[in-house]
Amino acid sequence: MSLVTGRDTRASTCLWCGRPVPEIGTGRRRRYCRQSCRQRAYEQRSSARRAGLPEDSVVLTAGEVEALADRAFRVRCAAEDVATAVAEGAAADELTALCAELLDLARDAERLR
Repeated sequence: MSLVTGRDTRASTCLWCGRPVPEIGTGRRRRYCRQSCRQRAYEQRSSARRAGLPEDSVVLTAGEVEALADRAFRVRCAAEDVATAVAEGAAADELTALCAELLDLARDAERLR
């Protein structure tokens, strides 16, 4: 949190797609990266309400669940690669490359959709 503005200065992510949300100068912080994400979130909330689901429900298609599981699996594999490299005494440059790949995969896995 910034002491000057009193606002949290961490980059926020879109509540719909997980992409970074650009900061605006003043006013309320944006929750979605673009209008289409805001619209999709509204449509899902409305659909969940009509179906009698709790408002904070997240409804994913089978394809979205499969893609999410695939991204999580890739993160686990990359983490295992890092652990194996450490156990085998890999050079710092190799570990740096493996960690960079792990971070990229983890960022991608944060997306729900």
